[in-house]
Parts: sequence; C-alpha cells; structure tokens
Amino acid sequence: MPSNFFTPVEEREKIFYTELVQCGVLHEKAFTAAKILASGQPDELLSFEERKVVKDACEKWFVKNKLYKR
Repeated sequence: MPSNFFTPVEEREKIFYTELVQCGVLHEKAFTAAKILASGQPDELLSFEERKVVKDACEKWFVKNKLYKR
C-alpha cells in the first residue's frame, strides 16, 4: 500500500546514514551510500564506483542486521 506521507531527501539520507553507521559501515562510505540511496536513481544511471559503494555498504548492513535479528 503506498504511503500518503512524503519524506524529504535529506531525511531519507539521515535515516540511511544512521542505519549504515550503526551496522559498522565506515562514515565516509555510509555518507556516500546514503546520498545515493536517498536520491532514488535507478541502477542504470549510477556509475560503477557508485554501485560498488552502495553494494558494499548494503551487504555489510544486511549481514549485521541478520545477525542482530537472530
């Protein structure tokens, strides 16, 4: 079900950044990944380096989140 609330890009960046840092992603990488994720751009428009940063950060988040839920 779609949400009726609009979350500004800056707020989404803060949320992504906080989640990534809490799971052990380095601050610089978390900041870059959060900015990319919050922008909402499709993968096709991202450069190889941007995709790699996001993939690395999200994989680390996924592993830590999975361990936390156990």
